[in-house]
Formats: sequence, structure tokens, C-alpha cells
Amino acid sequence: MLNLSIVLEDSARQQPDRTALVFGDLRLPYSLVDTIANQVANLLVSRGIGRGDKVALACPNLPYFPFVYYGILKAGAVVVPLNVLLQSREITYHLEDSEAKALFCFEGTPELPLGARGREGFEGAAGAEHFFVLPAAAFATESEYGETLWAALDGVSGEFETVQTAPDDTAVILYTSGTTGQPKGAELSHQNMVLNAMVSDEMFPRGDEGDAFLAALPLFHSFGQTVVMNLGFRRRGTVVLMPRFDPGEALALMRAEKITLFAGVPTMYWGMLTKIHADGDEVPTALRAAVAGGASSPAEVLRDFEATFGIGILEGYGLSETSPVACFNQPGRPTKPGTIGTPIWGVDMKLVDADWKTIEGEGPGEIVIRGHNVMKGYYNRPEATAEAMRDGWFRTGDIAVRDSDGYYSIIDRAKDMIIRGGFNVYPRELEEVLMTHPAVSLAAVVGVPHESHGEEIKAYIIRTPGAAVTEPELSEWCKENMAAYKYPRIIEFRDSLPMTATGKILKRELR
Repeated sequence: MLNLSIVLEDSARQQPDRTALVFGDLRLPYSLVDTIANQVANLLVSRGIGRGDKVALACPNLPYFPFVYYGILKAGAVVVPLNVLLQSREITYHLEDSEAKALFCFEGTPELPLGARGREGFEGAAGAEHFFVLPAAAFATESEYGETLWAALDGVSGEFETVQTAPDDTAVILYTSGTTGQPKGAELSHQNMVLNAMVSDEMFPRGDEGDAFLAALPLFHSFGQTVVMNLGFRRRGTVVLMPRFDPGEALALMRAEKITLFAGVPTMYWGMLTKIHADGDEVPTALRAAVAGGASSPAEVLRDFEATFGIGILEGYGLSETSPVACFNQPGRPTKPGTIGTPIWGVDMKLVDADWKTIEGEGPGEIVIRGHNVMKGYYNRPEATAEAMRDGWFRTGDIAVRDSDGYYSIIDRAKDMIIRGGFNVYPRELEEVLMTHPAVSLAAVVGVPHESHGEEIKAYIIRTPGAAVTEPELSEWCKENMAAYKYPRIIEFRDSLPMTATGKILKRELR
């Protein structure tokens, strides 16, 4: 018997009065979060939903998210977290693909009309039977979109005996962003998720007074779910919820709530540093650990952060399919900035070529992973699963090199690699070089179709505030600092770059 909801239940038993969640002026103790999750579980069971049934959750970082997430798990059901930026047609797709029986959907705001999209998406999904609205106004019992959570929970008991689930039962289905074809659902077991939270917890330094985590990463994504919510709850920490990342607000929350652990993607760190340097924002002092993943951190950002905050960013690596943490710059070993560290406890990694043959030495090669963190497979996709997995090894699609101490460094996504005139060009390498130019604040490099070369190299640039570098000047500088086959022939200046909800730059929209 193993159920991921234990990370909440154990903490509620041991420290019922400790603050679990902070959202605005709300401070909610562990006992209350556990009680509401019990009510959600009772509600689901009363509607005929039980062990193995899928329940979707579309909600930003609000207290509703853990209430419903752990409630679904307690009922023995499977959580299907949905990206809050999905359109109604995409919501229908996810509900049908996962065979979800119910959807808990945030009512939304004028800027994010999630309720309307969710309702329309739900209407289009044949097998979905129950729609619960998570109202925007606290404790509202009515909504134009249907039955609200609070109306449904009225009179429902806050006591519930968690359904016995096996370690290999599916706990969560996480949809991969689907850069090629339709998104696929990675099936992660209770064991996958519990062990990943536990092993990650062991690696991050602990505070004597307890820890406060800033949940700026979306909880519907594997990184925020495991490293902030599940780890934070297991540690009996306080999770401070931030529905939409804003660098100024993040810094203010870090100062006010004495945040000790921050996990983010590189663009979040870049945003906070830009805010500090441009507006003279005060640097938070309680921070003891800063963790980055989701994409490689530019060396400039790593250097700047350490100089500004007085602590280094610990980089790690993982994917939805690996629960997500697979590799990390771990305590007790030297940190190597710019690397993703070494495989975490219980996990093996190696480099392979296109035919799955093992590559010895430095590489480069494609990372494959095996261990307790690897998914069961893609839900209802035997062919896709067979393509990605062999003998327990999962193929990541990421190209890396490995040094003599066993530290891995990501060169790039296999699919982002540009082939220009027969030469392999890794965009990330060029982005690193571009960001050393004083006038370049952020860079994204992509390949665009070209008649004779196959692909040409294009750079999108956000200038440093106040900088006035021109295309010819930057182009000339690139020519001096990069090999002839590598430097970007096309440069476009932008005020912003398209990003996913998790803060990754969307290369496919730039191509």
C-alpha cells in the first residue's frame, strides 16, 4: 500500500497547526488542508468515482489546487493536471485522451477565462460526467458555469479513510507539451512520485526553523508539483502560492514571507535580476537554496545571481516522464555551474547514439535514464511507449556531454539542433555567447528554412534596458566570436519572447 497523499496526511498528523499554505492574507494550517481534501475524496466517492478513475484539474496556483489534488489521490483516483492556458478544444482532447470522468475547473478571471473554456471543453468530451467549478470569489456557492466546489461540499464529512493503492498504481497523468504531434500523457505511479519527492527532499538543505517555499512554478507542471508542493508538504514547510509569476511580486513575497527555498526556470531568475538591477529592488536575505530546471541556465544568469544573492543556483534536470528529477548538483559533492550535476540516488543515466548504442567517454550523445523515477509509459500509447523505452531505459531527446567526474551538461534538445550546410549547430551554445554581450539581456536562437543551406541561423534578442545596439553591430560582433558556420545571419530585436506557462521560451513559435 502506498498513496502519494501521505505527504499531506503525515504532516497534518504530526504538525496540524503548522501553516501549510499562504495565499494573499489567507494562512491555512495542515489540518484544514487535509480536512478539505478528505471532503473532496468523500464527494468523489459519492459520485461514483473510485480507484483508477481519472479526474482532471485545471487551476492556477491557488489553495484549491492542493485541496483537490490530494482529495483525488485519497479517493484512489488519478489526477490529470491541465495547463491553465489550454483552449476549450484542447481541454476536450485532454479529457477524452485521459478518459477523465470529472473536471475540477477554476472559474477564471477576465484575463484568463478558464471557466468558460473549461465548461465548453467539458461539454465536448463524451465520457466526462461531472463538472465542478472552483469559484474566483472565496467560498462562493453559485457560478454561471455549474455546480461549485463549496456547494458540492456542503454537509460532506471531513473524515475519510484513504483508499489503499498499490505502489505501481497510477497517481498522476502528466501531459507532455507535445512539440511533435498531439500531447501524450505520461503515467506516473504513486511510487514514482513519492520517491521523487523524498529523494529531492534529502538533497535540498533544511532550515532549523522550518522552510518556506515560493510556489511560482505552476503546480500543474511536474517541476512545481514534485519539488515545491509534494516536497514542501512532506517537509511540513509553508508553501506560498503565486498564481502568476511577476519578478517584482516574487521578490516582495520572498522578503515578506522569508522564503528559504526557491525553485524556478532560468527566465524567472533572469526576470528577478533584471528587476533588482533596473529598479533597485531589495535582495531577499532568507533564501538558502535556489534550484533551477526546465531549461539550461545561461552562464551569465548563474554568475549574476551568485554575485547578487550570495548563493549559487543549483541546477538539475528532469522531464515529466521522470517524475521529474533525474539529475542534480547534489550536496556533499562540488557544484559545477553550467552542469546538471550527477544522477540522483537510485537513478542511472548514460549516453547513447541514434541506434541506442552506448557512448563511452565524454559524448556527445542522447541521455537515457532508468530508475524508480521513470514513468510506466504513455497512457494508451503502446507504440509511443515502445519508441521511447527499451529494457527500462527512457530516451529523453536531450543531447549532453559528460565530464570525467560524471557530471552531465546539456548541449541542446535533439530536435532544436540546427543543421546548417551539413554542420550541426546547437542553439544553446550560441545563446550563451550572445548573452555575454553587454547589450543583450536575453537571446533565443532557432533554425529557419533556407534554400541552399537547409537551415539558416536566426537570433531573437531582447536588449538590456537602455542599450541601443543595432543589427549590423551585433552581427559583426557575432562574426568575431563564433565560427563561420555558426554565427546568426539574421537578427531580430524583440521586447518580449513567447513563453510557455512554465517560463520556457517557445522555440516553435519563433521558427
